[in-house]
Amino acid sequence: MNLNTTKNEIITVSIMVAIAAATRFLPHPPNFTAIGGMALFGAATLTNKKLALIVPIMAMLVSDLFIPNGFDLAVYTAFVAIAAMGLLLRNKKGPMPVIAGSLAASVIFFVISNFSVWASQAMYTKNAIGLMTCFEAAIPFFPNTLAGDLFFSSLLFSSYAIIKKTNLVIAK
Repeated sequence: MNLNTTKNEIITVSIMVAIAAATRFLPHPPNFTAIGGMALFGAATLTNKKLALIVPIMAMLVSDLFIPNGFDLAVYTAFVAIAAMGLLLRNKKGPMPVIAGSLAASVIFFVISNFSVWASQAMYTKNAIGLMTCFEAAIPFFPNTLAGDLFFSSLLFSSYAIIKKTNLVIAK
């Protein structure tokens, strides 16, 4: 791979990730966002592993500058975990790895974000029953998280495949 290929890849994926992050400002149902799909896609497609983890998180960080109370350490932790998992999707072809990755991303986000709510807020008892109650209260939000992850992951991965196939960018 030559330097120009890497530069084109970085530019293309970075633009796609930035666009996905910008969707946070559009009206959307609760938890139906592009962020999980963006983290999965960015990590799976960028050749440089450091950039693969940094680009999606930076896009989220930049968008959080414009969202009141946007920064939440647990949410960032979840998206770093999703991006790390996205590294496992490298060189995987077809829809099944994207579907499996989207499902795993949704579960990762659900567990980490709701564990944080349980641990940091007084509304739940600090025992197994309190944790299960917290998870149970969050179940209504899970379908939107899963739908958003599936939709945006599919959109990003398929768009990138089309871009590569039509030679709009020279990558991998």
